[in-house]
Amino acid sequence: MKKINLLIILFLSLSSLVAQDKPNIIWIMAEDMSTDLECYGMPNVKTPYLNKMANEGIRFNNCFVTNSICSPSRSSMMLGTHQVKTNTHNHRSNRNVPLDSQFTPFTQLLREVGYTTILGNHSVMRQGRKIDVNFKHESIGEWDGKTKFGLFDKYDHFEKADQPFFAQIQLVVTHRGEWWNEIREKSNHPVNPDTVTLPKYMADHPAIRLDWAKYLDQIEYMDNEVGMIFKELESKGMADNTIVIFIGDNGRCNIRGKGYLQDPGLRIPFIIHYPKKLNGGQVNNKVVSSTDITATILDFAGAKVPKFMTGKPIFDNNFNRKFVYGARDLWDEIQEKSRAVTSAEWAYIRNDKPEIPYDAHQAYLEFYRPAVHIMRKMYKEGKLNDFQKPFFESSKPTEELYNLKEDPQQLNNLAFNPKYAKILKKLRKETTCFDKEMEPVSSVFEPIMMTGPAVVEWLKKELPEDYEQMQNGVEIGYKRITRAYKDAHKKTKIKK
Repeated sequence: MKKINLLIILFLSLSSLVAQDKPNIIWIMAEDMSTDLECYGMPNVKTPYLNKMANEGIRFNNCFVTNSICSPSRSSMMLGTHQVKTNTHNHRSNRNVPLDSQFTPFTQLLREVGYTTILGNHSVMRQGRKIDVNFKHESIGEWDGKTKFGLFDKYDHFEKADQPFFAQIQLVVTHRGEWWNEIREKSNHPVNPDTVTLPKYMADHPAIRLDWAKYLDQIEYMDNEVGMIFKELESKGMADNTIVIFIGDNGRCNIRGKGYLQDPGLRIPFIIHYPKKLNGGQVNNKVVSSTDITATILDFAGAKVPKFMTGKPIFDNNFNRKFVYGARDLWDEIQEKSRAVTSAEWAYIRNDKPEIPYDAHQAYLEFYRPAVHIMRKMYKEGKLNDFQKPFFESSKPTEELYNLKEDPQQLNNLAFNPKYAKILKKLRKETTCFDKEMEPVSSVFEPIMMTGPAVVEWLKKELPEDYEQMQNGVEIGYKRITRAYKDAHKKTKIKK
């Protein structure tokens, strides 16, 4: 009996040593942000902590999400599998539908190799607890995919007793919200709107400049949150054995960004910091899909990457992704369907519903895109140039083709230029192949009904002064107006 007990103790001791040898992993996701950091060459913004992270780690230049909207993009990363294949591609849908049994969230796979999984962090805005995936789940608890749907073990705090741990932390400040004005007002050095550099597809207007400056203010606040996470690791003596990954969950919240398959919607920042094993100051130009980051985390943890994953470990000798397959489907009340393939040099987009314009007057954008209102008015007045007009035309082109090296802002659509017929044909074929490879495992479609369109119509009728302000590029507060709308309807019901 004593020998058996000694063997058990020895086994547990060895298991503990193996666990301690595994790196901790922190995955930081900043919401709604393209490669708009100082270390990526973004002018007018200061990001010292992320600069340091890049200088001591690896900065990836060609990382793309598989969907430019938060919940489909996050669904693909939670499963390491393209969201179309898993039938999680429609925004805020199928929230009561369990995953097909072949799929398992990567947090569960980490648990199975000894990791404590942590959601959020106590020091960041709103504790960074956002999950937002399109399948049945719970934040905390066990997982079996049938009766138990928990994705994480605990909230907010990582301690030495949790090692090895995986923490997923969401930085919400860069997402559009009513805090944008407050963050700017409290900044010791708010970005000067007069000095910002706008993309050529955006009109140069004071309201648009101010909105861009506010966005950069949020990025600077977010950078400080990254710094706080690093400082916590250092104070707890865990910095040396912790891999820190930084990304955006989808592109920036502005024209051509979030919700669209152009570069500002799909290309995201991606930095890995792990000086213990990775040489610092590297710049990597490989094409990377956000699902590859999931597979890479499993690889770092010593977990086997399952066959169902479409993502592959980036540091595997055989890694050689040529294209990232992007998709845009339901977003709130707009039932879209567009597909894309992106390489380091080329971007191709196929719009299966060209009759739906880019500016579809979606309620979310009405409240959260000052530039849309300003430029919509300028379009009607004939004041937009040829680079700015396409977003406001009554329909989209059926196909788009851009040379990213010669035209990084995607100002010239080459799809209808005979000179590029060969590359168009090749990318069209690649997209069709991906369509077949990522065919959904299910046709279940249970979207959450959105109140936004009704709120906009009520706003026009009941609060015309607020609506006029919105047309002039002022963010009047979506939550404030929604609360007023709900209160008005409650009073109406009581009277009846």
